[in-house]
Amino acid sequence: MSELSARPIRILVVDDHPILREGVAAILEDRDDMQLVGEARDGAEAIEQYRVLQPDVTLMDLQMPGMGGVEAIKAIRDEQPNACIVVLTTYDGDVQAVRALKAGAMGYLLKSSLRTEMLDAIHSVSQGRRYLHRNIADEIALHILDDGLSEREVAVLQLVAIGKANKQIAFELGISEETVKGYLKAIFTKLNVADRTHAVTIAARRGIIQL
Repeated sequence: MSELSARPIRILVVDDHPILREGVAAILEDRDDMQLVGEARDGAEAIEQYRVLQPDVTLMDLQMPGMGGVEAIKAIRDEQPNACIVVLTTYDGDVQAVRALKAGAMGYLLKSSLRTEMLDAIHSVSQGRRYLHRNIADEIALHILDDGLSEREVAVLQLVAIGKANKQIAFELGISEETVKGYLKAIFTKLNVADRTHAVTIAARRGIIQL
């Protein structure tokens, strides 16, 4: 075995929860083929740590205070096009996954499968292959032909999610109430739902909006 192939895979973990970072460290602790070289608590710190450490694989949370994971992935990939980044998240929404993959992530892993799939994911992306949790792949396939929501429709639904009435939404977005109703009708059709509550539930689950 050559010195290069014997070198452990160097890993950076990015998550605002210390328990998660400790969990990753515990899984990697006794392995000879992988080494945890650094930790970061948010997207901005992840970019700084990546520049200094140049890890082989970065495990990146999406929802973090300050700069989130998608923005950090894009920034790192803009500087290092070959960066291998695996999303590590609690959310299995297809829209959020596609957003992360388009930003440059090579893998998407649920935190619930950390102990069973993380090592395989790290090996896969370090060798240039994508790795998607089965649930994520199924969700993406299920909705691949869907007509996605426009930016304005997402903005309307995000305001619905925080309890705004049509009149308030119209005022905040500078449009008429009739236009708001038109957007809601289109949203219901695209999400295949019948009411506002169901629309918010589906959109949050898929990662279209954040609650």
